[in-house]
Amino acid sequence: MAQDRVSPTDRRGRPISPPVLRAAEEVSRRAIQHAERLFVDGAVAANLLEEAAAAVSRALTAKGTHERPVRDLESYLFRAFLRRLNRAKRRQSLFSEAVELESFPAPISSDPRAALEMKIFMDEFLMQCDPAMRDVVCRRIEGCSWNEIGRAYRISSHAAESKFSQALQKVRKKIGLR
Repeated sequence: MAQDRVSPTDRRGRPISPPVLRAAEEVSRRAIQHAERLFVDGAVAANLLEEAAAAVSRALTAKGTHERPVRDLESYLFRAFLRRLNRAKRRQSLFSEAVELESFPAPISSDPRAALEMKIFMDEFLMQCDPAMRDVVCRRIEGCSWNEIGRAYRISSHAAESKFSQALQKVRKKIGLR
């Protein structure tokens, strides 16, 4: 990471208390290196660290002075970061599995819990799409080829695939995967 500076607020504008900010700056290099080993972009990891720091700040403020203070703030913050990182990786893998073009015609999982999670994720994904893109996704799930989809929209198969890819990029950005 080029710099070890952590913003005093997370991307949603929530403040990070000074002691937690110092702890975040101490663990930032290790945290981001760990995330990059898991193939998570450094900028995404920095956002996750800032979100974890803001959450820890809120938790410590809510506890107040009447409870026992955290003994090792850096470790506490790093664990909070790891939980967010794991959740982001899980969401990213669900997204990848959901939009894998070859997996659309086949059943995604035989595990009922995984199937329910995938259904919820696909519903969230489809809510972010415009109606035309929802139709394209449904056609792909039903097993239509890019040629068939292109004919339905009076465009080439390459244009249909390209528009689908662009829409995926927009949705990834909207739901926080890019």
